[in-house]
Amino acid sequence: MTLTYLIMIKHILPANMSTSKLFQTIIVVVVIAFAMGLTGCAQQSTEKERKIERSFYYWKSVFSITDYERKAIADLNISTLYLKFFDVDWDKLSHQPLPIAQVRIKEPEILNKNFKSIIPTVFITNNCIRNIDSLQAIELGVKISTLVNKICYANQIAFTEIQIDCDWTALTKENYFILLESIKKHQPINKKISATIRLHQIKYSNKTGIPPVDRGLLMAYNMGNLKDPSSNNSILESKELKKYISNLLSYPLLLDVGLPLFEWKILFRNNIYAGLIENLPDHFLNTKVIKKISENRFKFLNDTVLNGYSFLKEDILRKEESIFDEIVAAERILTQNLPAKDIRLSLFHLDSLILKKYTVHEMEVIFNGLH
Repeated sequence: MTLTYLIMIKHILPANMSTSKLFQTIIVVVVIAFAMGLTGCAQQSTEKERKIERSFYYWKSVFSITDYERKAIADLNISTLYLKFFDVDWDKLSHQPLPIAQVRIKEPEILNKNFKSIIPTVFITNNCIRNIDSLQAIELGVKISTLVNKICYANQIAFTEIQIDCDWTALTKENYFILLESIKKHQPINKKISATIRLHQIKYSNKTGIPPVDRGLLMAYNMGNLKDPSSNNSILESKELKKYISNLLSYPLLLDVGLPLFEWKILFRNNIYAGLIENLPDHFLNTKVIKKISENRFKFLNDTVLNGYSFLKEDILRKEESIFDEIVAAERILTQNLPAKDIRLSLFHLDSLILKKYTVHEMEVIFNGLH
């Protein structure tokens, strides 16, 4: 830079300028150039890219990864796995919360070998929180903490964090927060507690409150109303995301991010939501009894059974999926609104059928999208 300025000076300064004045001018240029260099370095240091830790969710009741999944973990440099240990729901017969769908880990050594960090994750239904009182919330926290430790001990899993996943509301926040405090109290001080945060809990945080945890994970998906026949894609639409994040920068918890890779189909009967169809591969839609009526909507022309699901004539299926371009667009929006410098980005979820829908390049773009 200094040499450039000296060359410029040579052409613009008067030819009859004295040697002393020329020397003084050169000194000034050098000082200015040096100062500009320092400013540039300062700007570079303040604009340092975020550090992104790569992770996946695993949401099946039996843990067993395929060779394809194992290769993807290695190729993508995945370090962390959020492993769902069990669900907790309200049992109507016993009138108490009970754990269900507890994970069965077939090969613990493979789990520990393929991931540097494993985060036990527990899903709790909001209905369960709605039915318990404050005393039951404390007791449930103890039971959850105890069962997590038991599963970890049985499978030789070392962990430093537990994540609780619950779509709590303003009406259930009090009992839910008591539950979180109880879990935290019954874990060693070096164990962190995190909680998933839905977009509506960000937008209406003055009503839903801030959970008493060490860190949150923003679930940047499931943002639309899947039961609305007029919705296009309730899983992820970047234009919908913008409606929820106006106060994201001021949210008092540091947030990691979860993004979707999954897909599903929504059934409508007489234009009314009739259920979620999660295990119906696309090739089943290429039959004579189904007519494609739009880009992602299909109409049944006759009563039929597909892959164990029963459909009636005039039923409508809306196909929803995690579109690569929408994921990237969502990341562009989020990256300007997240204050955390270090973020764990987790994709939902680890499954061969899902991963095969994306190229390695696309997966790299997604994992690098929050820098």
